[in-house]
Amino acid sequence: MELRHLRYFQAVAEELSYSKAARRLSIAQPALSRAVQEMESELGARLFDRGGRSIRLTPAGTVLLRDTALVFERIDEMVRRVRRTAVGEEGELRLGYIGPPTRGFLGPLLKVYREKHPRVTVVLEERTPERVAEMVSKGRLSIGLTRPVLAADSLGLKSLTLWEEPFAALVASGHAFAGRKTLAWRDLAGHPVILLARREGAGSHDTILAACEEAGFHPRIAHTPSVIGTVLQYVEAGAGIGVVPASVIPHSLSVRSLPLEPERSVPLVMVWAEEGNDPAVTAFRDLMVHWLGQGRLQPVESAAPGTTA
Repeated sequence: MELRHLRYFQAVAEELSYSKAARRLSIAQPALSRAVQEMESELGARLFDRGGRSIRLTPAGTVLLRDTALVFERIDEMVRRVRRTAVGEEGELRLGYIGPPTRGFLGPLLKVYREKHPRVTVVLEERTPERVAEMVSKGRLSIGLTRPVLAADSLGLKSLTLWEEPFAALVASGHAFAGRKTLAWRDLAGHPVILLARREGAGSHDTILAACEEAGFHPRIAHTPSVIGTVLQYVEAGAGIGVVPASVIPHSLSVRSLPLEPERSVPLVMVWAEEGNDPAVTAFRDLMVHWLGQGRLQPVESAAPGTTA
């Protein structure tokens, strides 16, 4: 049975007249009569009682008319949803991100996005940089806000740099460096250093090691935890000096953050898959680019413990 047959039946059932239904559909009345007869034959049920010049629905015809209306309501809704999706007004955005550097802008940006696209479902996933890139490449995330990772090229990800973030040193309040306003990289020589594990942020890790080598020493790496919150806890416990992106500000008065000189930085990037052209996703990328152009994407002054960088 074709949809046109249902439309023919619906017109006859609503008009209770073949001639009026034929004019409404702009088809010949004999063709309309044949179509209804074919439906009755296929369904094995009479849809109309025909008596003289008048017709009326049978009980079977009444059921079919009700269900036909439901079918066409669903089809109309489907068409509307397809059209809304095509222009980014409906769909799903799965966003992966790392915490501290996105904390200043992500909430306000998502608020604007949802106001513009209220029918798009937004799903947030806070992960480590490597995990964000992996999930974007496998289609489990639409877009990632993360650090560069070694596997980015092999994963086939497209990328846009949002900004370069300088590094800072974290020291316990009782540390000899706590009274300083800045630290030179060479000041770290001989001290135990705490870095985020390379598997969780190769770009940050390698940049820190390179900065130390340029300053003439190889750092004494004491611990390499998987999350920034643990770096902060090690520092607070006096286990060493943490080296982190500047957006990772201590959550405790017992830890101080000191800019490192000369400045070395690590990018925050937006990544997406080559085939990531879903309208809802494209709309988010466009909004990010717009905010970037306006200078509205900036690091923040605080970060929660246990987040990744």
